[in-house]
Amino acid sequence: MEVKIPVVGESISEVTIANILKKDGEFVNLDEVICELESDKATFELNSPQAGIVRWKAAQGDAIAIGATVCEIDFNKDALPPKPEEILNTTNTGAEAATGAVGKIIEIKIPPVGESITEVTIANWTKKAGDLVNAGEMLCEIESDKATFELEAEASGYLEILIEKGTTVSIGTSIARIATTGDSPVASPANNATTPAANSATSEKVAHSSTGAVTPLAARILAEKGIDPSAITGSGEGGKVTKDDALKASQPKSSSAPASAAPSIETAKGDRIVRREKLSSLRKTVARRLVAVKNETAMLTTFNEVDMKPIMDLRNKYKDKFKEKHQVGLGFMSFFTKAVCVALSEFPAVNAMIDGDEIIYNDYADISVAVSAPKGLVVPVIRNAEKMDFAEIEKEIVRLAGKARDNKLSMEEMTGGTFTITNGGVFGSMMSTPIINAPQSAILGMHNIVERAVVVNGEIVVRPIMYVALSYDHRIIDGRESVGFLVRVKQLLEDPLRLLLDV
Repeated sequence: MEVKIPVVGESISEVTIANILKKDGEFVNLDEVICELESDKATFELNSPQAGIVRWKAAQGDAIAIGATVCEIDFNKDALPPKPEEILNTTNTGAEAATGAVGKIIEIKIPPVGESITEVTIANWTKKAGDLVNAGEMLCEIESDKATFELEAEASGYLEILIEKGTTVSIGTSIARIATTGDSPVASPANNATTPAANSATSEKVAHSSTGAVTPLAARILAEKGIDPSAITGSGEGGKVTKDDALKASQPKSSSAPASAAPSIETAKGDRIVRREKLSSLRKTVARRLVAVKNETAMLTTFNEVDMKPIMDLRNKYKDKFKEKHQVGLGFMSFFTKAVCVALSEFPAVNAMIDGDEIIYNDYADISVAVSAPKGLVVPVIRNAEKMDFAEIEKEIVRLAGKARDNKLSMEEMTGGTFTITNGGVFGSMMSTPIINAPQSAILGMHNIVERAVVVNGEIVVRPIMYVALSYDHRIIDGRESVGFLVRVKQLLEDPLRLLLDV
């Protein structure tokens, strides 16, 4: 069976194989994750459509077009892992003499995980059907509506999976069985002698988890972050590093790049080093789209300045009470978002976009907010921002920014915006001409706040001033509308009571 790259989103024509999880020639189960795909917007998992032997047609790091064949799954009945009953029969007839143990079947059931919890979901199997497992080794992760738990093997033996991942089951349900081979560890020489084929398939896993100090899922998360597990103090039993420990761990300043990053090529020129790195799928797509916008739109930029003193005074006066009531900080982005929503309702062309020979006007404001993520710039969307108050906007910005930093934004959260706000001021930018986020028609650029001498009521005073820039598509937005929009935003920000009184 050919495994082809599925459609992962509108306007995405190719993806990159970010990480191959199953080696060429390795057995995979139905719906088992075989690789991770990366587009310019998100990361996806590719599952096997059937059980069998995987034969790769592409390599890790390759850019593959949508619909192209990435691998084949060879269904070979002889290559399927033996069932526990078959192993048990073999153990009782011949292997018993070699191992000195009588094999038996042990049911793995969902244990009680808390009061009022009657069912859980199998989030992930960390072992495959037919694998040799050690007693106490992690088999799978189960999730309830409150927390995530790890389920461990009760004995050493061969694993048979009864329930696939993603299935919701009741407490007490049997989800797997283990055909035991005795109490000795499965990696012992005796077991190697009796079951070489099965043991070789799992020797790599046993080697990687031989210390028992980190769970497989935690090890994967730490590897993606580029963090050495030995540098983490685990909160699990015996100091084991768990999933929560890995998610909370921060990358040391001196740590190397994540294992999943594109390999670099270093060339020495005397005492100078030149390093080459392959462009990521995200960076290539961003470059292609930005060049297309420059070539396909009549983009102009208009500028203005905003006296930030009224907002800063209001913020300093109420930020503590605001945070105490709403459990979120009061920043500048909520003021700018509210001001933009008001101005968009008064200048609808700025909130519109061109589609062929037609102009699409939007009677809502989905505000895209540019966020710097580990893999590059992403632009999540605040839906229906015109209906939100300050607290709701701040909470949504915090939520989206957090998901962006963890590379967990979904496709839906990054598509469909009608207007974009980008804040280069957090990096110290004084002035810039932001590029339109197609197919939108305009983008507002915020910059740093600097104390400058300005004239107020005939007197020279020092005020905190921010330069703002509006880049717009002149094909749909005239100069009068662009300047009027930016002046309206300036008025609302310099007198924030207008936002509250809607005047």
